[in-house]
Amino acid sequence: LQIWCWSCHNGAALLKMSAFPKEQDDSTSQTQKAFLDGICKTVSKPPYELLKMDDLSSSLPSLQDIQTAYTRFKQLFLIDNSTDFWATDVKWFSLLESTNWLEIIRRVLKKAIEVAECLEIQHTNVLLIEETATDLCCVISSLVQVMMDSYSRTKSGFQSLIQKEWVVGGHGFLDRCNHLHKSEKEEAPVFLLLLNCVWQLVQQYPPAFEFTETYLTVLSDSLYVPIFSTFFFNSQHQRDTNKSGESLKTQSGPFRFLTVWDWSVQFDPKAQAFLNNPFYAEKPKPDKSQRKTARFKHQRQLSLPLTQAKPSTKRGFFREETDHLIKNILGKRIGKFINSSDEPPNSLREFYDSWHSKPVDYHGLLLPRIDGPEIRVWAQRYLRWIPEAQLHGGGTIATAAKILDLMEEVQSLQVKMDEEHSQAVSGDVHSVTMLRNSARLSSLFPFALLQRQSVKPALPTSTWKDLEDEDDLVKRDDEFVDLSGDMS
Repeated sequence: LQIWCWSCHNGAALLKMSAFPKEQDDSTSQTQKAFLDGICKTVSKPPYELLKMDDLSSSLPSLQDIQTAYTRFKQLFLIDNSTDFWATDVKWFSLLESTNWLEIIRRVLKKAIEVAECLEIQHTNVLLIEETATDLCCVISSLVQVMMDSYSRTKSGFQSLIQKEWVVGGHGFLDRCNHLHKSEKEEAPVFLLLLNCVWQLVQQYPPAFEFTETYLTVLSDSLYVPIFSTFFFNSQHQRDTNKSGESLKTQSGPFRFLTVWDWSVQFDPKAQAFLNNPFYAEKPKPDKSQRKTARFKHQRQLSLPLTQAKPSTKRGFFREETDHLIKNILGKRIGKFINSSDEPPNSLREFYDSWHSKPVDYHGLLLPRIDGPEIRVWAQRYLRWIPEAQLHGGGTIATAAKILDLMEEVQSLQVKMDEEHSQAVSGDVHSVTMLRNSARLSSLFPFALLQRQSVKPALPTSTWKDLEDEDDLVKRDDEFVDLSGDMS
């Protein structure tokens, strides 16, 4: 059974399908081969697009390899004291390379680029094949949509993507996260691998995403909090059965799970502000005259349109006047590459280099940089509990806090101006809520409330008496009191 994931603007579609069992008799094998041939003949029949099948089990690391690499990688951050930290720091890069975790991330990103090239340039349908189509298929299909569809880079779009591809798509969160600690054989950080890959894109193209790395960090933490039904079950049937209260009952009644998307359960409004990217380049809304035509060209189509369509002029790699000739050339040679994982010589590199040589369209196609040191460690997630790696009163969180303070100040001033203008005749001007005090936040925030509300240095109380009036001093708590004189 083929499952449609997404359609590109040019009509090419991304699909996924579970693989056939490896051990089978000759008659079953012949039946399956005839079934696959029928798929190719049906989908590749004009005027439909070409089809390329990609077996992810052979082109990407196995789940066991992913689990082994992540286990080694995770050990780098389980540090008990400063001595272990500095001993690890001396040989950090060699230890990091030996885990193979960043290499797996690079390979997954490269595979997503290959699929994007087939959809965008070759106008070829891509069928992702995996044993169950609920692990690496979900990773690649989600990444491709984040790279090619700007809606998936918004908070609501990314949430819809996770719900569609992972939750409803049947990813076995219960087994892969090993929530019940029943068997380690099925455990593998597949969903965490996706978040690591998306984090690479968020770091490389911040204005393209409505959410921040803190949003991804919170999402990764919620994966292992068993009070949320979103990331706890193996299937939608299992989730519906348990949420109905038939199998889980307490003395007070059925046990009710929470949804992970209600962030107010975990964070207060101030902390939730760090989930939104203040630098997000929001897509401009089209004029009323353009809405009618743009409605039919939206990328997120509700059906599976595999008809020939005029190539999009957005960030095209083939000029319109030569497109017909190139299509004819590809039409004669593309058959050699159907049902094969091999790419035409240098085509992927040309696609990659050509895209990166042009200005970035934050609402169009995004290709991650995958060369060498471009793949980085997700520092906020993995280093946040190591004191030696923290920046107290600094870091990216402190920068974001300052920007949020400025945005709040601008909004408050705008409210005050509007109220003064509306009450100019009567002279009754309402007071505006005072701005919250700016806090110096450590890079742990919002995961630990280590902060200094005052930017002033800690000075003896006698010094403050010289700087401030006594009335103000009475209302202020002592920041430093020397008790040595009272001790006998």
